[in-house]
Amino acid sequence: MIAALEQAAAVRAGRVRAVDLAQAALSRLAADRHVAVTRLLPARALDEAARIDAQVAQGIDPGPLAGVPYGVKDLFDVAGEVTTAGSAVRANAAPAASDAVAITRLRDAGAVLVATLNMDEFAYGFATINAHHGTTRNPHDPTRLAGGSSGGSAAVVAAGHLAFALGSDTNGSIRVPASLCGLYGLKPTHADLPVDGTFPFAHSFDDIGPFTGNLADLRAIWTILSGHADAAPLAPPRLGMLGGRFAENLDPVQRMAIAAVVGQGPCLTLPDLARYRSAAFLITAYEGGTLHRADLARAALEYDPAVRDRLIAGSLLPCALYDAAQALRAQARADIDALFEAQGVDVLVAPAAPCVAPLIADPRILIDGAMVPARADLGIHTQPITFLGLPALCVPLARPGQLPLGLQLIGRRHGETALFACAQMLEEQGVVGATAPGALAPQEFAGERQ
Repeated sequence: MIAALEQAAAVRAGRVRAVDLAQAALSRLAADRHVAVTRLLPARALDEAARIDAQVAQGIDPGPLAGVPYGVKDLFDVAGEVTTAGSAVRANAAPAASDAVAITRLRDAGAVLVATLNMDEFAYGFATINAHHGTTRNPHDPTRLAGGSSGGSAAVVAAGHLAFALGSDTNGSIRVPASLCGLYGLKPTHADLPVDGTFPFAHSFDDIGPFTGNLADLRAIWTILSGHADAAPLAPPRLGMLGGRFAENLDPVQRMAIAAVVGQGPCLTLPDLARYRSAAFLITAYEGGTLHRADLARAALEYDPAVRDRLIAGSLLPCALYDAAQALRAQARADIDALFEAQGVDVLVAPAAPCVAPLIADPRILIDGAMVPARADLGIHTQPITFLGLPALCVPLARPGQLPLGLQLIGRRHGETALFACAQMLEEQGVVGATAPGALAPQEFAGERQ
C-alpha cells in the first residue's frame, strides 16, 4: 500500500514532483472499478500540487504531508462544489463557500485533495449501498461490501489509489469499513477533531477520522487534524477486554486474537449494553429525522427509500424519549470512566465488525442465530462505543491472502496516544498489519453498479 509519509518525504527532498503524484492519483481514481469515487477534482488538485512544487523549488518546507493526494467522504464541504452527502436530494444545493476545517488543516500541511468519495446516503447505513452512485465494492473481493457509511474512503485506500482518505463515524462508519477492508481507521474522542464544514447526521455522535494502510500515517494525520502534540505514554498501556455482548457475534479468529492480545488482563462487562445500543439508535434516528424534516416534507420521493423510511420514523419520535436516551448517555459516560479507573486499564480490546465482508448479492450477516440486514447491524460492536464517546482505533489483523478482520482498540477519553502505543506493540508482535488485496480478474467486476 502507498505510504503518505514516504510520499511526502520524496516531495520535500525534490525526488518526486507533487504534480506527478496528483496526476497519477487522478488516473488511478478515474479507472477505479470499485464504485468508490463520486467526483474527481483535477483542476483543484493540480493547482494545489503546483503550489507545493513551487515551495520546494524555493526551499520552503510545504509541510509534513507535502504533495500527498487524498480524498474525502462526500459530506465534507469543498469550496465551489455541492456537498451532496451522497444524496440526489442535495444535487441542486448551493455550492460550499469554503472548505471544511479538516480540509483546510490538511492543505496547510501540504496534502492535495483529489476526489470526493462514495457513502451511504446521508451516512445512514453500514454498507455504502447508495441508490444514486451504486454500491461500493471491497478491493479484497469485489463481490463483497466495503462497509459503510464511509465505504468509498476505505475502498480507495485499500485498493492502493490513495495513501489516506477522510471519513466520518457516527455509529461505526469508519471502524466498520476499516475492518472489512483491512485498514487502520480512527474514531477519535467525541468532538476532538473538527466537524465544521461537514454535513451532519446526528450531532451527538458525529466525528471525523482518517483511513490509512499503516499506523505511522494515521498517527501523523491525527496530529495534524487535532493540533495535539503526539507524545507517547511513559509506560506500556494496560490492556483489558470487553465481555458480554462483545464476546458474542464475532469471528472465531477475532476471539482468539483478543484472548492472545489481552492475556491475563481483566474482562469488563457493560451491564446496560443493550440499553446503550437502543438509546444510540434512538438518538441517531431522532436527530437525523429532525434535521431532515423540512426536506422530507418537500421532496420525500427523492430520498433512497431505505433511508427515507428511517428518517421519517425518527422525526416522529417524542422529545421525552430522546431526553431519556440522552440522560442514559450522560450516566453511561460517567460509568465507563469510573470502570476504567476501577479496573486500572488504558485500552480495551473488542471486535470491530462482527465478521468478514458480506456478499453484495446477499447483504446479510448472522446475529444471534438469525440472518439480519448488514446495512443496519454491522455496527453491533461499534455503536455502543460511540454512545460512550470514547476513542476507538480499528486495527487490521495480519491475515495475508484472507478476507480482512479488524479489532477495536478502545481508550479512555482523550487517550488516543495509548491506542497508538497499543497498535504499535501489536504490529511489532505481528498480530496486526494491513495487507494489500490480490490482483482482481476483470470478470469479477461484471455488473458492478448494484
